[in-house]
Amino acid sequence: MFSIQKLIGGDGKFYDLLEASAQEADNSVHHLVALLEKLQQNETPEHLEHFAHSRREDKRITQALTEQLSKTFVTPLEREDIQELAAALYKIPKTVEKIGERVLICPEDLRGHSFQKQMELLDQAAETVLAMVKQLRKGIDSRTAREMNAKLQSIEGDADKLELDRLRDLFQGNYDPKQVIFLHDLYGLLEKVIDRCRDAGNIILQVALKYS
Repeated sequence: MFSIQKLIGGDGKFYDLLEASAQEADNSVHHLVALLEKLQQNETPEHLEHFAHSRREDKRITQALTEQLSKTFVTPLEREDIQELAAALYKIPKTVEKIGERVLICPEDLRGHSFQKQMELLDQAAETVLAMVKQLRKGIDSRTAREMNAKLQSIEGDADKLELDRLRDLFQGNYDPKQVIFLHDLYGLLEKVIDRCRDAGNIILQVALKYS
């Protein structure tokens, strides 16, 4: 049956999908934390199915959002904002999966290296993005958005400093050339995930400013 409510997007479907996408992004980070913990315990996982599931599920959610946009005349947020945010959220689990793939190429080169601080920062970034997305349904105000986005910017700054320290140790230390290349690539991807979280936060802040 034809529904005016669905036509104008009044069923909250867009918020449901955006929140589900942010949740999958957060889940992917938890999978990475678990993977690195296993490596610290000298256990090597045989597959990355959890990572692939989060990435595939987020892709399905993004496709569902695109379909909903084509069926809905009036959306709760501007179409461009929904599409941009959905794309930014999808890039988080996609990049995290790449880290998992890299890790399993040479897991022995990670032993003896602690990634606890990076994982703490990444987990904080993903949790902040999830919280910001959930605020959209409530009509996030510019003040709240600024505060939450400032937290993301602070996390990114701490991550940048940490990466610089790790790179300094890597290039000034006594490491095998293969290990230098491997760890350098890994550090870059970890930084990129936090950048993806920052990008999503910036989009939400722009939305809040637009509607304030």
